Amino acid sequence: MIRFDLENKSLPLLGFGCMRLPRLPNGKAGDIDEAETRKMIALAMENGCNYFDTAYPYHDGESERVVGKILSEYPRESYFLADKFPGHQIQENYDPSGVFENQLKKCGVEYFDFYLLHNVYENSIHTYFDPKWNIVEYFIKQKKLGKIRHLGFSTHGSLDVMTKFLDRYGKEMEFCQIQLNYLDWSLQNAAAKVELLNERNIPIWVMEPLRGGKLVHLKDEEKKLLTEKDADASPIETAFRFLQGIEGVGVILSGMSNLSQLRENLAYFKERKPLSPEEKETLFAVAEKIKNAVPCTSCRYCVKDCPMGLDIPLHISVYNELMVVKSFNTSMRIECLPEEKKPSACIACGLCAKNCPQLIDIPDVMKKLSGILKEIPSWKKISREREEIAKKMRKEK
Repeated sequence: MIRFDLENKSLPLLGFGCMRLPRLPNGKAGDIDEAETRKMIALAMENGCNYFDTAYPYHDGESERVVGKILSEYPRESYFLADKFPGHQIQENYDPSGVFENQLKKCGVEYFDFYLLHNVYENSIHTYFDPKWNIVEYFIKQKKLGKIRHLGFSTHGSLDVMTKFLDRYGKEMEFCQIQLNYLDWSLQNAAAKVELLNERNIPIWVMEPLRGGKLVHLKDEEKKLLTEKDADASPIETAFRFLQGIEGVGVILSGMSNLSQLRENLAYFKERKPLSPEEKETLFAVAEKIKNAVPCTSCRYCVKDCPMGLDIPLHISVYNELMVVKSFNTSMRIECLPEEKKPSACIACGLCAKNCPQLIDIPDVMKKLSGILKEIPSWKKISREREEIAKKMRKEK
């Protein structure tokens, strides 16, 4: 297993993401197959993959319990456990102390090796900044008390949001978890996020290295491009090798759902084999095939005459992402906007299109984006449902 050192700790480059654990047949999100999960954790531990990443909402709150239960069978110093505070969930009240103590109890540990402020994005940054909840300050205190060994944050937010958060709390953040893969290198502006974190000397943790499977199941034309110079090129191995060559990258988290996926991933992390410049160019060409994006350059010429004051480049960016994968992690960037700033507020006057150097039919894009957003569950609704499930499970136990 490829490893790296962080403050005298030897961490595995491959981390075990616990958001997609094996489930019982026909089971709900919380119905984890404990027997299969136990086999996976045993195999991971045997091969040096001893970093486990869970979170408050994973598997309707059951991921923490199951992972903690199984890991309790191993010496505490033999593994690293990461958990997260759900400040990204839309709630009326936030109770960092209550949640944290409950997480320690569910996981059966006295401390977390790594703890994250979950998804600092356009809407949740205000929650993390609000002195009424005192969230970040509370967890800084828990670190001083030894209940957290390393404090960091995860984000699906924009570069601006990351910068604002780091300007305020960067000195306290020891690592940052971002969505990073060769597709999001340009699609989510991950290249700039990597540059920002390297400038701040903050180690990078990677989530969605395979884009939820999108980079595994390539279309024929994408596969052909990938294997043009190397007939044996594997979509999975190549995606991981891309990340192995990025400066500042520490743990690469993969959400594995069965033993087969785990075995395959372990094989790719036996030795470091970063891509050559030519191989990188091939991957970026594959990414362009996958994206098939609206060619917005964010020049913002469209914005100056918009009578509704819409952030059109933001909307087009979200549209391009949703055309690849329809995910609420992306749509929440629009959901947090006031109604009068959402794409549905577009009056299709066409002034934006007249100013666009790329000749994009912007009113049509806004109309399509509004339609796509209606198909994706509301993040506010999901947050409420998850919290209700968590409350019910706490009462039952």
